[in-house]
Amino acid sequence: MKIAGRDFRVLDKDLGSITHVEKAQMHAIRPVLRLGGAILMLIALWLLVLGVTGHEPGLIAVGSALIVAGWLGVAIGANDIANSLGPAFGAGAVRLVPGLILVAIAEVAGAAMAGGPVTTRLAEGIFDSAQLGTGLPAQLTVLSALIAAAAWITIATGAGLPVSTTHSIVGSLAGAGIAMLGAAAVNWVSIGIIASAWMLTPLAAAGLAGAILLFVQLNIRDAPDRRAAAQRWLHLLVGVMVGLFVSYLFTLITPGFPLWLDLLPGALAGLAAGWAMRSRVDVMLQDSPDKPRMTSLFRPALLFSAVMMAFAHGASDASNVAGPLLMILRATDGAAISGVVGVPLLLLVGAGTAIALGAVLFGRRLVVMVGSGITRLNAVRAFCITLATALIVLGATGLGLPVSSTHVAVGGVFGVGFAREWLDRRKKRSRKRLPAEEVRRRTLVRRSHVVTISVAWLVTVPVTALMGATCCWLVLWVMGV
Repeated sequence: MKIAGRDFRVLDKDLGSITHVEKAQMHAIRPVLRLGGAILMLIALWLLVLGVTGHEPGLIAVGSALIVAGWLGVAIGANDIANSLGPAFGAGAVRLVPGLILVAIAEVAGAAMAGGPVTTRLAEGIFDSAQLGTGLPAQLTVLSALIAAAAWITIATGAGLPVSTTHSIVGSLAGAGIAMLGAAAVNWVSIGIIASAWMLTPLAAAGLAGAILLFVQLNIRDAPDRRAAAQRWLHLLVGVMVGLFVSYLFTLITPGFPLWLDLLPGALAGLAAGWAMRSRVDVMLQDSPDKPRMTSLFRPALLFSAVMMAFAHGASDASNVAGPLLMILRATDGAAISGVVGVPLLLLVGAGTAIALGAVLFGRRLVVMVGSGITRLNAVRAFCITLATALIVLGATGLGLPVSSTHVAVGGVFGVGFAREWLDRRKKRSRKRLPAEEVRRRTLVRRSHVVTISVAWLVTVPVTALMGATCCWLVLWVMGV
């Protein structure tokens, strides 16, 4: 029989940490929000003046889009840096400055190497952008979508509402497309697929993170001889993780090559990483005659998973910047660009660089706060969540599906929490009954995160679609188009 207040202890603790992180994000991103508000006001004034004078409207539309998109990239980097680096920094796996540099490089690499499919989806899969043609009306339509998304993110984040940039971009592009071309031009099937991915990826992350935690708990942490278990399993875990990631990178670098040629470098890298991890574990166990701490054992794995997470984040979220800009470029020169190969590399690098700059310039305080004892996740649980999130986001990116990495990570937190509680019930561990007030508080915390994920795409997409349509009509009217 279940006793109220005994279950979900680990889940409540980790969700409480995420709640602290969200509050910290609100404070850390305030300078970025003020910058965004100023940019939007200046661009609105700029467009109003140009609408009256009529000087170089096409050039101004492109310049305005670059500025707004650049700010979006900086805001994404500043807001999401803690998801990648926070756990590794808190566990002592890396120092702050080297960690920021490493994550920034991974963000740019992810955008450049794997950002093409999602960028193409946003540029071609929301509505039939070919119907826009070229010229000023097409440019202003995409610019309106960018302004609407930026305005919603600025307003919602300033009001303490955690919203997704990905959801905002999708909604605003759909709204602007409807305003300009009508509802028939919107690819509703593609939007349905994207919305399904928003629902399914947190569930997939929950299952994968829970499975990874069960493997670690049963085979290493709870093993009768943790020292022997660490020597037996840790190097295999790290080797497989590194090998799969390197093989994935080679599939990106060498498209069209036979699969075995992509797997071979991954296998070699996995063997090397496994050997290095085995040597490190042996040294750690020699220096520690007592039972080894899991945090110390998992530091290298946690650091590598953080790099994977940053790479996945760059690959997924760079599209929020690059996708609209690609549409602007097509509307400017009329180039018939289609497919992943048609996404300019410089555009992806620029988007990744904007995200990296946001992480380095504005993410320092947030990472320190997340790495503190107040918000820090347990190192093993953080590893499971980070690795599962990275794998799911990379899988979605490969399919060209824009997803929210934060929502996927929250799904991983739920999976880890449920897995830990299942293990506790399996071992018949008893815990003290909590006061009724504390039970209610924890229930509300759990419920709030489920509601956040659900409402984010149920509310954000319609709201930003309406804002995108309104902004499109207004901008076209001001510019006299």
